Amino acid sequence: MFYTCGPNEAMVVSGFGRSPPLMIAGGRVFVFPCFQQIQRITLNTLTLNVKSDKVYTRYGVPISVTGIAQVKIQGSNKDMLATACQMFLGKSEGQIAQIALETLEGHQRAIIAHLTVEEIYQDRKKFSEQVFKVASSDLVNMGIGVVSYTLKDVHDDQEYLNSLGKARTAQVQKDARIGQAQYKRDAVIKEAHAMQEKVSAQYKNEIQMAKAQRDFELKKAVYDQEVNSKKAESEMAYQLQVAKTKQRIEEEKMQVQVVERTQQILLQEQEISRREMELEAKVKKPAEAERYRLEKLAEAQRLQLIMEAEAEAEAIRIKGEAEAFAVEAKGRAEAEQMAKKAEAFQQYQEGAMVDMLLEKIPLMAEEITKPLSQTQKLTMVSSGGSEVGAAKLTAEVLDIMTRLPETVEKLTGVSISQVSGKRG
Repeated sequence: MFYTCGPNEAMVVSGFGRSPPLMIAGGRVFVFPCFQQIQRITLNTLTLNVKSDKVYTRYGVPISVTGIAQVKIQGSNKDMLATACQMFLGKSEGQIAQIALETLEGHQRAIIAHLTVEEIYQDRKKFSEQVFKVASSDLVNMGIGVVSYTLKDVHDDQEYLNSLGKARTAQVQKDARIGQAQYKRDAVIKEAHAMQEKVSAQYKNEIQMAKAQRDFELKKAVYDQEVNSKKAESEMAYQLQVAKTKQRIEEEKMQVQVVERTQQILLQEQEISRREMELEAKVKKPAEAERYRLEKLAEAQRLQLIMEAEAEAEAIRIKGEAEAFAVEAKGRAEAEQMAKKAEAFQQYQEGAMVDMLLEKIPLMAEEITKPLSQTQKLTMVSSGGSEVGAAKLTAEVLDIMTRLPETVEKLTGVSISQVSGKRG
């Protein structure tokens, strides 16, 4: 079932599914019959006539004070509304008003006891502000806000306030009588002076007139001097004020410039930070990534070179071992061959040596003609009476070959021709 309320009333729904209770100030709500309960509390403004009769002031004077207060439960403030519901839910508007009235009257009586009659009577605004301030802080704890408080009436049964008025009236009348007496005295004195001047001799008349004229001129000069001094002071004060105003304007301008400069510095610092971040994002980070990539590539190349070097070293080692084995085998074969040759040389002596020399002669001829085989261009000059051309070159090579037996005989002591003749 739907329930509604106006803006001057609040509804509180409690029961099933409503923990804590739901509070709605001006609106509608759905309530489950038999399971939920709805209660209402007034939000109307309450006018309270706060009377404090025969309250003794600071100096023991009893007075009666009447104030008018406007209070209401604050529905817009959820915390204050909840507090008011806890304290006043189920109470009538009159009961709520009576509680607020008693609270305000208590604070009003307490403040009267701390003030004098003169302070209350002469400064009603100050008294009203004190009552409003103290009462508001206390009623807020009940969920009630004080809208306004005004002091309506102050009176007493001891004629104290009337006596204050009579004393003032008497003072005014006294001042009036004194003023009237002084005026009459001055009139009598002036009349006496007039009679004295009338009785005085005629010759003194001109002297008095001259004196009066002199006094007039002197007073006029004093008045003129005062007027001129005031004008000068006013002009100087005006100029001084203008100068101070200009100085304040200049100071404000300087302050504005300082603020603008500070803002510019902040903007520049932010721009520097932005550029640093942009530089770090666009240059530093890619550079670090590239450096990391190059380091990894260099490390991979280094490992590759180390592995290749180790593999090459291992290959060289294996190849060296194979070559060493081959050299060793070749050495052993050559050694056996040399041993056999040595045995043959011991058996055949000169014949074996000649046989070996004959085997080496073709090699010797090859080495002799080897420079000629590598010659790309050859120029031959004839001295006359001899062969020219290839025949000459061949003859010279054959001549060198025919000298070989003689050279061998000189080196080894073996004559190839003799050994060949013996063998034949």
